[in-house]
Amino acid sequence: MKHLLAPLVLAIAAGAVTAAEAPAAKPHAATVAELNAMAKRFAPVDLRAETAGLSKGDRAAIGKLIEAAKIVDTLQLRQRWAGNEALWAALQKDSSPLGKARQRYFWLNKGPWSIIDGNASFMPPEYAGIKIPARKPDGANFYPAGASKEALETWMNGLSAKDKEAAQWFFTVIRSDGAGKFRSVPYSEEYKTELTQLAKLLRDAAASTDNASLKKFLLLRADAFLSNDYLASDFAWMDLDSPVDITIGPYETYNDELFGYKAAFEAYVNVRDPKETQKLNFFGKHMQELEDNLPVDKQYRNPKVGAMAPMVVVNQVYGAGDGNMGVQTAAYNLPNDERIIRERGSKRVMLKNIQEAKFESTLKPITKLVLRPQDQKDLDFDSFFTHILAHEITHGLGPHHTQQGGKESTPRQDLKEAYSTIEEAKADVTGLWALSYMMDKGQLKDTLGQGEQAERKLYNTFLASCFRTLHFGLTDSHARGMAIQVNYLLDKGAFVSHGDGTFSVDFKKIRQGVIDLDREFLTIEALGDYARAKALMEKYVVIRPDVQKALDKMKAVPNDIRPAFVTATALTAQGQR
Repeated sequence: MKHLLAPLVLAIAAGAVTAAEAPAAKPHAATVAELNAMAKRFAPVDLRAETAGLSKGDRAAIGKLIEAAKIVDTLQLRQRWAGNEALWAALQKDSSPLGKARQRYFWLNKGPWSIIDGNASFMPPEYAGIKIPARKPDGANFYPAGASKEALETWMNGLSAKDKEAAQWFFTVIRSDGAGKFRSVPYSEEYKTELTQLAKLLRDAAASTDNASLKKFLLLRADAFLSNDYLASDFAWMDLDSPVDITIGPYETYNDELFGYKAAFEAYVNVRDPKETQKLNFFGKHMQELEDNLPVDKQYRNPKVGAMAPMVVVNQVYGAGDGNMGVQTAAYNLPNDERIIRERGSKRVMLKNIQEAKFESTLKPITKLVLRPQDQKDLDFDSFFTHILAHEITHGLGPHHTQQGGKESTPRQDLKEAYSTIEEAKADVTGLWALSYMMDKGQLKDTLGQGEQAERKLYNTFLASCFRTLHFGLTDSHARGMAIQVNYLLDKGAFVSHGDGTFSVDFKKIRQGVIDLDREFLTIEALGDYARAKALMEKYVVIRPDVQKALDKMKAVPNDIRPAFVTATALTAQGQR
């Protein structure tokens, strides 16, 4: 699972964003002015990562991996729509101002549909003899064009158990013989040319690196591209411990809006950040202590917290395919194969330099609009990013098992569709509580400091970031959870509205407000109380007038970033000399 914006402030559902100054979402041929306005919603940034400490072998390996990632872009174009590659080739021949504007926005979206405008087309119905659907096909290019969901389901349900599993598997496409008869085709066959090239580049990279875990993963992933069996390489990816951190292959299924079965190719070429990753290990040492002091009745605390799921912090060098499309991914949680999750869990990768870029391009301008001048100086990236880490870690704290009618259950099962909203909000406030607790104990003096100034930075940064999430509306569980937090803390007097679209923290009330709200979330999960969760959401998942005033001032703030991978360009140029 990917997080387009990391969960404290950085969560957004694709299709939820339409900046007020951009054209309304509608399937029409956008003009140059409209395309430029749409593109301005993505602030251009130069993305850099420190690579000076890499060995000569790892520098050679990362060059090969950047080459491989560029092939992933080709695969993503093909998977997204059957006409994509031909349309992209035609667009590149058009050097007019309109043609260039279309090229820029096409590449940002990896297709002729604007992702943050509900996947509406910005192209004419036909271009260079290519007919362009008004909206991205739900089945992308994973299923035969025009095949109905009902026809595909009927075919799948008539298959043997083994063949049905293959038809629904992550790594197959469904094709038609022209007479309406469907068949499953493995990715290794469908994309044989590109996957053969990818396998060679990964083997070349494996030959260059002197890191055993990276070499093992690359060789196994090269084999997987040709065999279509990704299991062993996914286990090797879980064990990856290397300065060069690579994620490459078919993973997320968001592009398959017909069934959600088929995985899209993506690539993240990263360099691990050992200092920030060490913070995660530090938090891991205090998990039981935090659990034992959670603001919830003692009977609901876990006397034996399990091991923390693997997490690493990296800086991105290059992103491709599904990893560089529309809103930029700031964190991802993989793999999605349940066989691995059952045995080993999943691994969280945090992209620090992406989050820094979002902080600079979006949160800083928001802070100038919603905080009072005397509080704006407290905006602090370390507080912001450390809370993101705390949010991820505290997903593992609190109740994970319930009793319903004498039977074992879970909060997820009990709270049903309300669970994701409650759980994301719980992680926000539990993370905030945990940082305050650890600051009081002097455990974060080398990270966030301690005392009044550290507290001001933490809470004022959190307040500003609340509006970053609410900027995208209430269509996403993170945003709905944030609405609960903002409105609850306003009612408690912990947040104060000044009536003009600016807000501040009441430092005499904020800590108790956070404790009370955290207790509410934790108790709802402990009891599996669906009715209580729904009542909380009904009361607080709203945009109140004072909050709307702040949001109205944010119309010109960019929605996200558009990275230029300058480190990757420099590394590639060095490799060619």
